[in-house]
Amino acid sequence: MKKEIIINAAANETRIAITEDGRLAELFVENPSKEKMVGDIYLGRVAKVMPGIKAAFIDLGLGQDGFLHFSDIGNRFDEYQTMLGDEDEENESVAVEQNSTEGGAPAVVLPERPRHPSPTSQAAENRQPAKDIHLDKGQEIIVQITKEPVGKKGVRVTSEVSLAGRYLVLLPFDGRIGISKKITSYKEKRRLRRIVQNILSQGFGVIIRTVADGKEEEALKTDLEDLIRTWREIERSAKTENPPALLYKDMSTTSSVIRDLFSNDVERVVVDSKKLHKDIRAYIKYTSPQLLDKVELHRDKLPLFDVYGIEKELETSLSRKVWLKSGGYIIIEQTEAMVVIDVNSGRYAAKREQELNSLRTDLEAAREITRQLRLRDIGGIIVCDFIDLDDEKNKRKVFEELKKEFRRDRAKVTVLPMTEFGLVQITRQRVRQNILHSFTEPCPACGGTGLVRSKTSTLNSLERWISRFKSETNEKRVIIKVGPDLAMLLRQGTISRVRRIMLKYFVWIKVEADPTIPLGEFRCISVRQGKDVTDQFK
Repeated sequence: MKKEIIINAAANETRIAITEDGRLAELFVENPSKEKMVGDIYLGRVAKVMPGIKAAFIDLGLGQDGFLHFSDIGNRFDEYQTMLGDEDEENESVAVEQNSTEGGAPAVVLPERPRHPSPTSQAAENRQPAKDIHLDKGQEIIVQITKEPVGKKGVRVTSEVSLAGRYLVLLPFDGRIGISKKITSYKEKRRLRRIVQNILSQGFGVIIRTVADGKEEEALKTDLEDLIRTWREIERSAKTENPPALLYKDMSTTSSVIRDLFSNDVERVVVDSKKLHKDIRAYIKYTSPQLLDKVELHRDKLPLFDVYGIEKELETSLSRKVWLKSGGYIIIEQTEAMVVIDVNSGRYAAKREQELNSLRTDLEAAREITRQLRLRDIGGIIVCDFIDLDDEKNKRKVFEELKKEFRRDRAKVTVLPMTEFGLVQITRQRVRQNILHSFTEPCPACGGTGLVRSKTSTLNSLERWISRFKSETNEKRVIIKVGPDLAMLLRQGTISRVRRIMLKYFVWIKVEADPTIPLGEFRCISVRQGKDVTDQFK
């Protein structure tokens, strides 16, 4: 599979596209109003504890409090609180030693815990519920953002902090050594584990990332030292800052994409910004010099996304309807609770070939659905309504095709087999808002529903308002402000609708066209009072 990373940098926006075999697979957008927040570490303060939902809300100074579920409070909570100095002296069991590799910076270690517990015992320990942890309002706490704010929901946070590097992920106060499942060679896993065991400082754990496959000890050691140095700075800040405070800002979207996704399987990275090109080369030269030749600067006068056909694909990604090569299409509908996807054949098939044609369309739709979910970064509950299939083997084929295609997805995905109604239920990890929120905003007329009140219904509502206004007051003069279309509808005809209303209710009405009035709405001004009285009689 041919994989490329295309980066378009404008004055106020950076777009990072990942293509697979020439087709757009993922898109990341970064601008001042939508900065990446996942990975940021805060010194927060407990704003509210909600035992009923087993969660707490943490004041991070972001406007909306962060959501901390009790299940996201790990077994290292006491160590983090000790680091802040919140534990009683008699309960403190944390020793401070001098780490020569860090220039004498103090290191917090746990003398009673083995340096490198076995993965099995460590995993079991991490699964234990944090029953003894107690949070109080006003308590200081160190948390890390794991999910971006979505809609009216604030960020989701965890008390289990980790720092991602190029080859390793550092786990403070954790003796675990984990290895990416994508490294399949047992011999390579054993070699990497042995290297990390030799260089890992006491009191830390790590997860070895996929890009570490084949790397030498020096590269891993350099990455580890950088991560530990960063953690020391976080420790010092946590002791001096007053909550809420940002302790650590993770890399920008562009930098994190290069850090996490630029590996040997990527054929090239193309950038149209000289500054960004220089920064990426400097980072790759430091971490993975063997990949340096794959970083290219776009010098063509044509826009970068136009050259690679990404702009056209972006239009498709924002469309409600996505066409398939077979002539069928899928409809993607976003609701508050879930995303619903409908698969349609698009054309009539003969009875004897109906099952075969339906299977072909469903298989093609399955591939396109997985691509669209990745591209739009849609998370949560997704329900797909495929074309009905009679043969259970064919239903199984569609299910297996979905599972196969989702193996490319970096998000956690669960797919359930097709039901007797042709429905497939999917849950996909939600980390950030989907791509639609980066390019669109709710329509001021319909509020994002896609529907507005009909003109007839609006006029009927206006007449009912006049009836209430006349019956509840002695006033006989009112000014009605409506949109231009409704104003014309009220005035047209030999005996206009507004004249009929005036005669019916014995009230004088002046109609004013106001283009700022949203569709389906009206405003009423009392002539006697000289003010808007619409809401009084609705």
